[in-house]
Amino acid sequence: MRNDVTSVSVINRAIAIAVWSVIALTSAVTAQPAGTKPEAMQQPTSNASTQEDERYRIGPGDLLDIRIFNRPLLSRDAVRVEGNGMIRMPLIEGEIQAACKTEGGLAREIATRYLKYYRNPQVDVFIKEYHAREVALIGAVTDQGRYQLSRRMRLLELLTYAKGPSDKAGETINIVRGSRPNLCGTAPQPTDDAGGFVSLRLNDTLRGEERANPYVQPGDIVTIPEAAQVYVVGNVYSPKSLPLKEPITVSRAIAMAGGPLRDSKMDHVRIVRQEHGSAPRSEIYVNLNAIARKQADDVMLQPNDIVEVQESTGKSIIRSLLGVVAPSVAQLPVRVIP
Repeated sequence: MRNDVTSVSVINRAIAIAVWSVIALTSAVTAQPAGTKPEAMQQPTSNASTQEDERYRIGPGDLLDIRIFNRPLLSRDAVRVEGNGMIRMPLIEGEIQAACKTEGGLAREIATRYLKYYRNPQVDVFIKEYHAREVALIGAVTDQGRYQLSRRMRLLELLTYAKGPSDKAGETINIVRGSRPNLCGTAPQPTDDAGGFVSLRLNDTLRGEERANPYVQPGDIVTIPEAAQVYVVGNVYSPKSLPLKEPITVSRAIAMAGGPLRDSKMDHVRIVRQEHGSAPRSEIYVNLNAIARKQADDVMLQPNDIVEVQESTGKSIIRSLLGVVAPSVAQLPVRVIP
């Protein structure tokens, strides 16, 4: 009998110790300052946040499939994200911002809006076509086309998907970077003349040198000329690119583009010159009237020079350049890069 009492006492003592251990552990967790979590609990959150940041963000032009479980009349196929980043859904008043959200983030937003009508709606969003991150690759390249990117990509990787430059490729690869709407509050894309045209050595890019292998940006037009070229843009009859198979002066280049139109600033023709890579850009202004009277030197052009004949309206040089290097980009085949 005595041994039985002793055994019961030992068991009760063990249970008491276990209970107090649980209470102590619970108190240690709840005693932490507000807004903090144990280290073991914080790590998965950090990883999840990093993965969320790396996921594709929906943008203007993307095509979405939106499925609502057991609500076929509300589900939608091929919902186009408008230029302002918005979409519309049945029963929901006003527009829904889709731009800058992930598929999961937009699904949660739509589900929250439908709580007004349904209990616990289950929403799934799938990106059917990627248009927000579309770049064009043209010129002396094996597979010309418009490439839809589902992630960030460097120039060399893009060339790899296009099966590389063709046998006719020259020594340069150029990026024409137009303006893009800034809907997500990130750093604005370069829209001025200084950042809108990038010229790189093709061999440096193919070797993967970092300075010649930048990330491509949505809306970029990447072109590989067959030979060294100059560009004549602005207020001329026929803006065009000219191969530098022989020396060309600025006055001759303008003449080959049909000559200046009326109201051109003949005394203020601009030559934008950039060396390959990240070298600073320089500008040269020439007076065509003075050149015609032989009162000024007729400047000899260098590869990738942009000759701009200006007019009083001040049209953007990048808009003019886009019309020269990529007049038919919309007709190119579309390829999706995973």
